[in-house]
Order: sequence, then structure tokens, then C-alpha cells
Amino acid sequence: MNISNCYWSFKSALPPRLCDNIISYALSKPEAMARIAGYDDKKLSQDEVLNMQKTRKSDLVWLDDTWIYKEIHPYINTANKNAGWNFEWIRSEICQFTKYKLNQYYDWHCDSYSEPYNMPGHVQHNMIRKLSVTCQLSDGSEYEGGELQFDFRNYNPNHRDPDSHIITAKEILPKGSIVVFPSHVWHRVKPVTKGTRYSLVIWNLGYPFK
Repeated sequence: MNISNCYWSFKSALPPRLCDNIISYALSKPEAMARIAGYDDKKLSQDEVLNMQKTRKSDLVWLDDTWIYKEIHPYINTANKNAGWNFEWIRSEICQFTKYKLNQYYDWHCDSYSEPYNMPGHVQHNMIRKLSVTCQLSDGSEYEGGELQFDFRNYNPNHRDPDSHIITAKEILPKGSIVVFPSHVWHRVKPVTKGTRYSLVIWNLGYPFK
């Protein structure tokens, strides 16, 4: 799929007080080790944990609160229109509050899967991830490293030049900023080298493209 914008951003969109409220609310709940596809819903051996953490190492809390969606959904709709994607989406998955501490990261990945959800009887059955959202809850001055980067990969692999193809989303650094992007776009969070980065991620679903 060729698109002209690999992400759309809103600088300082969420009020600092709202960001702090989300952080406090999430930190009051039990956190879990972040996992990746293939390691879900099972007890992991030490070797499996070490192997998984070659790709992702962070801690998270799941949030499913209407007041959070209400604040963020308007930005998804605006980005979807302004970026020219115009994807049809129906609902959001549960929110993922992520805490990146010293030396934690999430290496290159995309949020979409190769097949729609196979969950008969569930509202997400036969849906796919279409639009992803990252909300910056920390301010960029509160940590070092932890850059959100995109690799659009909309180019001839024989002409690959990482310096020109990897884009750092500097727009997300101010507290409360939001980045929306198609879920098939590859991205990563580089290791945090100082402080803690808090973010909120939401995946938004619809039926497969026609």
C-alpha cells in the first residue's frame, strides 16, 4: 500500500494535567512485562523471556476507560482525514500504557498482523488493525533516548539509505503530543538512556481493506 504520509502528529494536544492523571491512574494498577506476538497468554521460560526481550523490553498496564478514548478519538479521525488515508475504522482495542525505563526499548515492528482476528463471538472477530496511536505522556525533557522512529519502506530495497529512510518523530517530544499512523508502518522505540518515558498506545480496528 502506497501512502504519502507515514504518520500525522498533533503537538501538545493533550493538557499536561490529563497526561499526569493518566500516568497516576496507570501507576496505581498492577503492571506486567510487555510481550510480543507469539509469547502471549502462556507462562514463559527464562530462555523465552530473554529471546523475546531481544525485540521488546518494557513494562505495561492495560486500560479500558471511556474517558481516555473520548479524549483521543477526535485526533484519530482528524489525522485519518488530513493525512489522506481515509481508512474505515470501527472500534479501538484496549489501551496500552507503557513505561520505558533505563535501557528499555521496542525494536522494529509493525502493529498489524498477517490475518484478521479469528475470535468468533467477539466484537473484534474478522477485524484488522488499521490505525495506531501513540500519546506522549512524559515530556521529552524528562528522559533521554527513547526516540520514536519510522521506516516507511516505500522504496526500492536496492536503494536503501537508512539515513534518509528512517524518520525520527521529533514532533512527539512535547508532553501531550499525539502521533497517528497506519498500523502496517514499521516503527521502533530506541533504548531509553536516562529517566523514564511514559506513553499510551491505542490500536484501532476495522474490517479488511477491499
